[in-house]
Amino acid sequence: MSAPLFAVVLAGGVGSRFWPLSTPARPKQLLPLVGSQTMLEDTVARLDGLVPRDRVLILTSTQLAPAIRATLPWLAADQVLEEPRAAGTAAALAWAAVEVRRRGGADAAMLSVHADAAIGDDAAFRRVLAAAASAAVTHDALVTVGIIPTEPNPGLGYIEPGAALDAQCARVARFLEKPDRAKAEQLVGAGCLWNSGIFAWKAATFLAEVTAHAPELAAAMGAAATGREAFFAAVHDTVSVDVGVLERSAKVAVVRGGFGWDDVGTWGALRRVRPRDAFGNAVHGAAHLVQARDNVVHAEHGRVVLYGVQDLVVVVRDGLTMVTTIAHADQLKQMLDALPAEVRDQR
Repeated sequence: MSAPLFAVVLAGGVGSRFWPLSTPARPKQLLPLVGSQTMLEDTVARLDGLVPRDRVLILTSTQLAPAIRATLPWLAADQVLEEPRAAGTAAALAWAAVEVRRRGGADAAMLSVHADAAIGDDAAFRRVLAAAASAAVTHDALVTVGIIPTEPNPGLGYIEPGAALDAQCARVARFLEKPDRAKAEQLVGAGCLWNSGIFAWKAATFLAEVTAHAPELAAAMGAAATGREAFFAAVHDTVSVDVGVLERSAKVAVVRGGFGWDDVGTWGALRRVRPRDAFGNAVHGAAHLVQARDNVVHAEHGRVVLYGVQDLVVVVRDGLTMVTTIAHADQLKQMLDALPAEVRDQR
């Protein structure tokens, strides 16, 4: 591909799904949830050989920028794109596209990946993203990567492919919101794909589609030439890139991918993406498990002993231990809402 290719890594999210380990100052992407490195470090390393490191841009909040720079000290100062406030993914990616076009010229292309996904096959990941970037340039399209499902997962959005553009790429017929399990089974049977949130497009094409289809960002696009502060100050209605652009554009295409993708949405997901012992336990830290099966243990401090239990999540950080079941690991918000503030907000 002759067009200069950049990668934009979305690393601004602050969530509670990995409480008590995650905090506003140390969110999921800055935790070693899958391997020995943080998820952000894994993500950036995975791009090696696909995008030169000086064309990797980290999109994050002003609050997280110091931690991002400490995690990736080789980054140049201008490789961290700071959002002064949360304004939705459409605005964030529009600003990133403005920067990519400014740095790479009118033909520059960009990949957009999340900093907090697990990938099983890095080489296959790079091959699929290279194909997505090539399709974006060839077809002048907004290309999303649709993951070939391994199960009917009701926790994910889906993509219905439409007419083929070439052997690897098809138009998107429609996006589908998270279904119930019965509907998810129907979608998988019909050949629909998981919506990964991984994108490729020419920066100029994306900006043109934002201008044409996202009235929520009209004022911001007009202010973009003035600079970052003026751009984000002009965003009055936040909207996701899926709703604000992709669902409204006629230029959206999909490339299929199968590379062991997992969005690692809960503590229970670590049982899928971490190495497991002979009894199905996924363990990080000092732990001893006796007659225990299919548990997730993450111990940052001390030692953990599990005996005669199954399907538990045990998380230990300094001064705090949480125990729940795999089945309840996706309901932490309800648990946090019920906790007293001095426990919930412990740092």
